[in-house]
Amino acid sequence: MLIDDWSLLVAAVAVLVLTPAAAAIISLFKNSNLYTDVRGGTPRAAGIVPWAALSIFTPPPFNTPVAVMGALAFIDDITGRRRIMNLPIELGQLSRGMGMLAVVIITYPLMGAWGLLVALMVQPVNIADMQPGVACTVTVIMSLLALPAAIITGSGIHLALLIIVAALAYSPLDYMGRIMMGEVGNHSFAVALGLLFYIAGGPLLLLSLFLLTPLITAILRRANLSEFIEKRLKIENPTLGDLYMDVMTGGGLGDLLRRIILGRRAFRIHNPLLISLGFRRLLFNPHASQGFRDEL
Repeated sequence: MLIDDWSLLVAAVAVLVLTPAAAAIISLFKNSNLYTDVRGGTPRAAGIVPWAALSIFTPPPFNTPVAVMGALAFIDDITGRRRIMNLPIELGQLSRGMGMLAVVIITYPLMGAWGLLVALMVQPVNIADMQPGVACTVTVIMSLLALPAAIITGSGIHLALLIIVAALAYSPLDYMGRIMMGEVGNHSFAVALGLLFYIAGGPLLLLSLFLLTPLITAILRRANLSEFIEKRLKIENPTLGDLYMDVMTGGGLGDLLRRIILGRRAFRIHNPLLISLGFRRLLFNPHASQGFRDEL
């Protein structure tokens, strides 16, 4: 226990001290994809510091999927929107997809097919990271929710506390909007959270908190998500269900699945229950052809 206490202290101090240093180094590469002009100029991928802390101090063998996912996600931070030759896929999308697949494969001997939910945790945490401080808040909230289960089951509280101290130590500059986690940071926290849920309470807790995380994210980002859905997707008066579905299924991965599953089909939703549950956002297909729409 003493070792765990010392490792938590070391992790907290290291993240607190090294995050500003990493941001300063990234700021030297203003012409790279690691630096964005958002908010007048912001270093991206400062989450490489908490990724390192989580990779080092998460108890083995659970540190391996965190390390692998973060490393492959960092490739996305470096490459940006660069496409692979003439293929309809970006190098970053491929590397992140490989990371998620690696998480499923690595965790299979430990938790079977439930490792897929651990990999899919990257979606809501990634969406949370699009607004300053939200990803840190979501990470801390979900870790605190898992903490009682870890105490009751006797699985140990080290991982929960590690995630909390890493997020809190990283958070000051993030809350001020002066840094961005990048994929390396939010994907690492996402996988660590998924592992925490499973270790603390097994498949049921993993599934429960997997479904709850997008709701927490949607509530915290309600104003920004509502504006995005109304202005960009032309969905009027979005419901909480629409916000939830945007967090759960939005982004490049969700649109890719819509392209595969829905093809060119479009839908017009009239049913009040389906509207409240967010089916307007769930079935919004950016690849749809103009013209006929299925009615629901």
